Order: sequence, then C-alpha cells, then structure tokens
Amino acid sequence: MGLLISSEPPEVAGTQTISRAFRALRLVAAQAPHGIRLVDLALQMGLERPTAHRLLKALVQEGMLVQQSGSRRYSLGPQLFELGISATHQFNLKDMCQPVCAALAEQTGDTSFLFLRSGLDAVCIARIQGSYPIQTPSVPIGSRQPLGVSAGGLALLVALSEADRASVIAAVEPRLAAYGNLDADKLKDLCAVAKRVGYASTGNHAVPGVRAIGLPIFDRSNTPIAAITVAATQARMDARRIATVLPWLQAAALEVTRLLHQ
Repeated sequence: MGLLISSEPPEVAGTQTISRAFRALRLVAAQAPHGIRLVDLALQMGLERPTAHRLLKALVQEGMLVQQSGSRRYSLGPQLFELGISATHQFNLKDMCQPVCAALAEQTGDTSFLFLRSGLDAVCIARIQGSYPIQTPSVPIGSRQPLGVSAGGLALLVALSEADRASVIAAVEPRLAAYGNLDADKLKDLCAVAKRVGYASTGNHAVPGVRAIGLPIFDRSNTPIAAITVAATQARMDARRIATVLPWLQAAALEVTRLLHQ
C-alpha cells in the first residue's frame, strides 16, 4: 500500500492552517474572559476534536493561548498581548479618537463609544459618559459582541458588501441567541433598516432599556474598521432626539475618518 499523499499543494495546506489558527484565536477571544472548551471550539470550526486539539496545542506552545488549569478552557495568551503592545505605536485608534469621543459626549450629554472590528466581532475600545443625569448601563471597555449586536457592530456590518454581510451573519448566527430574541432574520431586518435610514440603531437585544445609534469609520482603502456610537435610555433616544444627535454623530465619524487618512 502506498503512502497517503495530500491532494492539496503545500502552499494551500499552509494557508488553510494559518486561516484556522486565526479563526481559533477569534473564537477564543469572543469568549473572553472565561475561555472556550475544546469541544465547543471544534464544533464551531467544524473540525474533528483531534484536529482542533492539535491546533490549540500548537497555539499554546507559541504563547498565543493558555489552558486554564482548573476548567481546561482555552483563553488568550501573553504573546498576543506583547504583539498588541508592539503594534500600538503604529495604530492607536483609541488615543487618536479620544478627543472626538469626548467632544461627542459633551455635545450630546450622553455616552459615546468607539468600537473596533475584530474578525466577526466588534470590540469596545473607548467609552466616555456625558453630563446628562441618567446615563446608560455601561458596555465594558474590552468587551466584544458579534457584529450586528451593538450599534457599532451593526454599523460595521451594514458597511460591508452584500456578500460579506451575508457571510458574517451566517457565521455569527449560532451566537445570536444569547442576545434576547435576536436571530439571523431579525439581524437582516436591522441591516435593511440601517441602510434605508443611513445609521445603525439597536434596541433591547444589545443592552436592555438602552437605545444607541452608530456610524462606521473607514480606513484609507475604504474598509470599515471601526464605528462610533451614542447611547441613551430608550425613553430619551426617541426619533426626535435621534434627529438632534445624528448630525453630531456624523461630524464625529467624519473627523475620525479624517484623522485616520492623515
């Protein structure tokens, strides 16, 4: 019997391995800080458990992941933190946009947020509260949700091409049930409304009792990489209030885009 030879060229197999590794890292990050079980990651990636285990073991060896001693779950490792620190001087969106977010919070009196796209997720990287006496429950800095859940994530999702948007919705669909009654069909409806009105808006499925509006931010290649939002209680953020806040939000999004293009 001859040797079993892979039908895939070496460069194709190598690319697939790299893609799997990055997808695994994103799935682990999506479950921060609690981590993810081997069986759950294998299921979400469509891999056999031995294959998923080999992949995770390699990432642990490289310091990209760590395995928690008690629960045996996998979480992000120190090497990712070190790489992130190394990249800070090249791309520190938070520091660059902090004055814009602060000005937006001062103008509106409400809480402004900055979200960064990370694969299939939107990560909150900045939050500044306004002066209005009733502020919304805070989305923690560093928290991540599937694209489409928060106003920032929805703004990023809507800014994608139709094909990419459909691909993302299909990929995040298994995670949507954790956000109230949100599902793929409702997410598609939210995208359709956002495209029609020109801004993203979320309701109870993101944070109960809160309504936020958001706009995407594009890099020099016109790729949506971040989003800026304003959030208030649902009672405060009615249609009349949105009409008042939206021009400020639009100006803030344009200013951040200008800063990125310098």
